[in-house]
Amino acid sequence: MKMAELSKASGIPVPTIKFYLREQLLPAGERTGPNQSRYGEEHLRRLRLIRGLLEVGGLSVAAARGVIDAVDSELPLAHSFGVAQRAVSAKIDPGDIDPAALAGIDRLIEGWQVSGENPGRLAAARVLETFAALGQRDEGSWLSRYAAAALLVAEADLDQVEARGSREAMAETVVIGTVLGDALFSGLRRAAQEHISTLRHPAPSELDRAPTRE
Repeated sequence: MKMAELSKASGIPVPTIKFYLREQLLPAGERTGPNQSRYGEEHLRRLRLIRGLLEVGGLSVAAARGVIDAVDSELPLAHSFGVAQRAVSAKIDPGDIDPAALAGIDRLIEGWQVSGENPGRLAAARVLETFAALGQRDEGSWLSRYAAAALLVAEADLDQVEARGSREAMAETVVIGTVLGDALFSGLRRAAQEHISTLRHPAPSELDRAPTRE
């Protein structure tokens, strides 16, 4: 298909597609003339991935390029996970975090095979540090239950990845699951919070709110 057809099929304007080509987010098409190229289904699929990373995942163009490069590489999947995690995580210097908060997270995830520079470990420690500064305490094993939920989600992520066939498909699922999975889980958590809070603390019905008559 020509670029105009690719634009129509993807819903992405031609100038935006040209921008993605210049930024090396989208591979070049097959040259058919001096100013003409042909694009295929792989370009349409890649455009959908780019849109998901930028618009839903909220990545910068540079971060999205790094994630896409990881998909296209032949490096181990663990490398792709690392690239995707760093893309969606704030850069945190371990030296800026209270050692007590880091120790608290390390106790919480004891037995997990996690590197010291893992962005999730550092981000969790930063949250723990902030909780302590605000005088918040771990009531009802809140932290350990979060850790248990995180393991369940991670297992679901890897099951989804391993269900794919080729290395490219697995790598693509890695980055989609990591980048968009954060947004998915955040949305589901908010919906679940409303559900549980409504069950535990139901609002008074209209009849209950009506004034009683003597």
